[in-house]
Amino acid sequence: MKLSLNQATVKRASVPEVVDVCVRNGIPAVGLWRDPVAEYGLERTAALVASAGLEVSSLCRGGFFTGVDQRLDDNRRAIDETAALGGQCLVLVPGGVPDRDLVAARWRVASALEVLAPYAASAGVRLALEPMHPMFCADRGVVSTLGQALELAAPYPAEVVGVVVDALHVWWDPALAADVRRAGPRIHSYQVCDWVTPLPADVLLGRGLPGDGHIDLVGLTSLVAATGYDGYVEVEVFNEEVWARPFDSVAADLVRRHATGWEPVVDGGHDRLPVTP
Repeated sequence: MKLSLNQATVKRASVPEVVDVCVRNGIPAVGLWRDPVAEYGLERTAALVASAGLEVSSLCRGGFFTGVDQRLDDNRRAIDETAALGGQCLVLVPGGVPDRDLVAARWRVASALEVLAPYAASAGVRLALEPMHPMFCADRGVVSTLGQALELAAPYPAEVVGVVVDALHVWWDPALAADVRRAGPRIHSYQVCDWVTPLPADVLLGRGLPGDGHIDLVGLTSLVAATGYDGYVEVEVFNEEVWARPFDSVAADLVRRHATGWEPVVDGGHDRLPVTP
């Protein structure tokens, strides 16, 4: 799979900076985030990415459906933005539990898809629902397994509603292999990072660079590839130490790791060896 750099991995990079980093390091695609895109300008971003010869592997993020208003207007705007950027998919983060009613929160995700799927289809945009590790169920993701995400996507054509396979969120699941095979053409995005221990106080920032932790990324990538997925492998890392590094250092590191099957390569003291359990 070809490599994509998710903008969150170089969080402090502006849109022009992340585009330049991709071009300089031979990375053919970028995963963009809506806030930096809005800051730079949607039309300017679309023109810049196109002129650089890059693809937009994903736009993050829509979703957060579990509040009373389900943020439907904002999600329609996100769909329009994805279309304008030529994004391969819009990543949907389901949302957490606002009122302790987990059943109702999951129902709101399903009912929001009923409204948004036809809108996305008319715009030619693929929706990619992201199941999230159970530790995020309360505040970010009431859809906790790939199997649950597939059930929510099932009423819609695969080219309209699919799923994100994010290594951090799904690697632990005993049903993962079977569900990846079942997902097939519904895999709209494949994202990698690594599970590193000990987790920081803010567990959201507990993502390591691929190869630095406990996830069998070679095995997971093989599973995804066996479905016929031919999209990008997008590296998305939330980590303060990574964010503090020069953008090109991070990008060059990822290119090397991608080429060597996600094995870290020690370079100038920046790269870390895999964590020993």
